Amino acid sequence: MENLPASSGSLVLLEETKNNPSNGIEYVSLAAANGSVPGSGPGYQERETWTRQMDFIMSCVGFAVGLGNIWRFPYLCYKNGGGVFLIPYLLIVFVGGIPIFFMEISLGQFMKAGGINVWNIAPLFKGLGYASMVIVFFCNTYYIMVLAWGLYYLVKSFSSTLPWSTCDNEWNTPSCVETFQHQDCKNRSLANITITGNMTCAQLANASSPIVEFWENKVLDISSGLDEPGRLNWEILLCLMAVWVIVYFCVWKGVKSTGKVVYITATFPYLVLFILLVRGVTLPGAYDGIMYYISPDWSKLPQAQVWVDAGTQVFFSYAIGLGALTALGSYNRFNNDCHKDAFILAFINSGTSFIAGFVVFSILGFMAAEQGVEISQVAVSGPGLAFIAYPKAVTLLPVSPLWAALFFIMLLLLGLGSQFVGVEGFVAGILDLFPGHYQYRYKREIAVAICCLLCFIIDISMVTQGGMYVFQLFDYYSASGMTLLWQAFWECVVVAWVYGADRFMDDIARMIGYRPFFWVKWCWLFVTPCVCMGIFLFHLITYKRLTYNNVYVYPWWGEVIGWFLALSSMLCIPLTFIYKLFRAKGSFAERWSYLTTPVWGAHHLEYMALPGVDNNRVVFSETVM
Repeated sequence: MENLPASSGSLVLLEETKNNPSNGIEYVSLAAANGSVPGSGPGYQERETWTRQMDFIMSCVGFAVGLGNIWRFPYLCYKNGGGVFLIPYLLIVFVGGIPIFFMEISLGQFMKAGGINVWNIAPLFKGLGYASMVIVFFCNTYYIMVLAWGLYYLVKSFSSTLPWSTCDNEWNTPSCVETFQHQDCKNRSLANITITGNMTCAQLANASSPIVEFWENKVLDISSGLDEPGRLNWEILLCLMAVWVIVYFCVWKGVKSTGKVVYITATFPYLVLFILLVRGVTLPGAYDGIMYYISPDWSKLPQAQVWVDAGTQVFFSYAIGLGALTALGSYNRFNNDCHKDAFILAFINSGTSFIAGFVVFSILGFMAAEQGVEISQVAVSGPGLAFIAYPKAVTLLPVSPLWAALFFIMLLLLGLGSQFVGVEGFVAGILDLFPGHYQYRYKREIAVAICCLLCFIIDISMVTQGGMYVFQLFDYYSASGMTLLWQAFWECVVVAWVYGADRFMDDIARMIGYRPFFWVKWCWLFVTPCVCMGIFLFHLITYKRLTYNNVYVYPWWGEVIGWFLALSSMLCIPLTFIYKLFRAKGSFAERWSYLTTPVWGAHHLEYMALPGVDNNRVVFSETVM
């Protein structure tokens, strides 16, 4: 067959396959028509595109820049040597984060498909797509709980006295103390002297603050373990329902609506972050907190854990392996400069993490100064920062309800931006499985509704008294660093070694008009897979049983559930590989050749001249659109 030139018209494809017994290669003849062949009829639907390219940038910012940038990076930075942590972090950004981030966006843009059909580039490894859908589904399920808690705190912020600032509420215990006055207990001879209320220094050591009791006794109403689910928290359930309704109506119409909403969810948090930064650096003790954050401890640099934490943070904060980035890229114009976009987005992502550290540690420094304790005693990560440390800090500020409301509005918008795109990525991947002639008027709206409803039903288990234990299972196993590293490793292997790094670089050059910098190819081939697998193996070797607050140890059956969540995505890759290989016919070489040959979409003909089939199998499918 002769090479087909690019076409500006409506070029449609007929598949007429035949087997050549001499070489076992499948040939496909192509026909051009205007509406007279499959794919051109009324059921065929062009893929949506962004109204403006800035919609894509904002959507990526809203998705990749999330709560992990605010509550995880600053903690890891101080924990792993302050400014020294930036060395392994930035190194892994350039050899791991940016190359895979760019690969996922460009792959989606080139294939014009979501997280599953994008792997038609090497159909034998389509399990990568199924794995990413499982991961993003789990992530959508548990991540929204943070937003439900945030909405609850936001509602409670609109009061003259913040409910977590006093000990005279129904959920408080006799051990609740508003002001600890630890400095008066430094002399051990005062152990039995009454310092605060009716408490001695010895009793004060076991006292709890009102914010901890509000979080554990009111918000979580936490039980003693995973085996005691207890009753539902109806207030949190209503907040959860409200957040899911917001997500549904922002996603149901596709990128045309999501692309507009993210202008708010992606930009407003930066305004709040700037306001909090200005306020934070003017507080007493802020300087000590900031210096604690950035002061380098060079002895930490040779430690393996520092490099593992850096790698895990990069892959987690860049939202790699979830399939959502490929879905976002698939809505780009074919000739969009995704190479430039990847570097811009990487700079915004890492820059936000670094700046957020100044906000967080200026406030933690203020807390430490007010309470007379070391900064290490108030520096926490994850939900502990969002729902314990910062709410405590705002109680020490004048007009505390205002600062509390600002913080939780920022937290909500940061989380909603990630949640919107996570749901969009999952729905796009699922809908891509259906051919064009199965189009229904409300197919997308129904798919989004089913997705939100399924996640909501699972979330009900997280608004019980034992819900925090379920939440932590999902967080630790289902979308953890281990599953993302496994996913990223195989993505590099498939694109660079199965499809071909040089071949994909040529494809990118066809799209953007120039070849990306050569180090990207070498990262795909060698560096990034080694980094991913090295950190993955370190995670396995140093695996520790899951605990809550370093006190409660999960039962064995709880860990079994956790590993089931992890393996449900990780096993998609080898199981799909084995299934497809055994279902194919011919020798192993023929099966491999057949199953690793790309299934092209009709849109490719408009932009690139396809090779003949002298030594290739070329198949065109409307389903990848």
